[in-house]
Amino acid sequence: MPVPNTISVEKLARLIGTPGCPILVDVRSYRDFLGGQRYIPGATVRSWEKADEWAPRLRGKSVVVICQDGRQQSHGVAAWLRSAGVNAEALDGGATAWAAAELPMVPEAKLRNRDEQGRTVWVTRARPKVDRIACPWLIRRFVDPDAVFLFVPAPEVGAVAERFEAAPFDIDDAGTFWSHRGELCTFDVMIDELGLATPPLLHLATLVRGADTARPDLAPEAAGLLAASLGLSRIYADDLAQLDAGMLLYDAFYRWCRDATEETHNWPTNKPKDRA
Repeated sequence: MPVPNTISVEKLARLIGTPGCPILVDVRSYRDFLGGQRYIPGATVRSWEKADEWAPRLRGKSVVVICQDGRQQSHGVAAWLRSAGVNAEALDGGATAWAAAELPMVPEAKLRNRDEQGRTVWVTRARPKVDRIACPWLIRRFVDPDAVFLFVPAPEVGAVAERFEAAPFDIDDAGTFWSHRGELCTFDVMIDELGLATPPLLHLATLVRGADTARPDLAPEAAGLLAASLGLSRIYADDLAQLDAGMLLYDAFYRWCRDATEETHNWPTNKPKDRA
């Protein structure tokens, strides 16, 4: 019999990476989190003991609360959130059930660039085209929904990274961790390093690589992604506005990679019959 106010691992897995994904709050104890130091994609770590402090900021939103096994902190915290006007559910089976289903989990060790509010901070070159929109999309949909992105002139990336303790990405510097590696673009590297190598994201990575490295032969859709990306860069003079528009573009390409690659457009369907 289903437990009230819970969401299954399977249902949550379908929501993660989409604009309709609820806010994910990981309230595991420090000891439980320390055991694996990985979290469900997109989750924000919060102290269950301080739920009364952070609950008001979630009023009116949909939230999934995650604990170690779905029987420790999550139901109590979800109930507290509901009392504060939050549409809250607990993840059935918690992080243990998620891991048992062999679904992706993000390693915390790769994300040391957090500010005092817990947000990851990133910096890259201004005037993005492909990789510098694809990577922020990946981070906001699968790693940190509140991530901060700074777009600055190329010569200033290093200084800004140091000043704001931001992680530089997709820059022409052999010592940069988040950048191209051989034939792989930065999007490929992030998927691998962040434990997100699912079939849909790997498919999308092929499109991004083809568009970003002048290899349209890698996938027929790469040319279309490049055209749309260049069009957005001409429409928007503000890089953050371009990123906001690019989120929808990558949402669409991701859903195609995940759900619609076998679907064809068969219009018109009322072809005239052959006449003898």
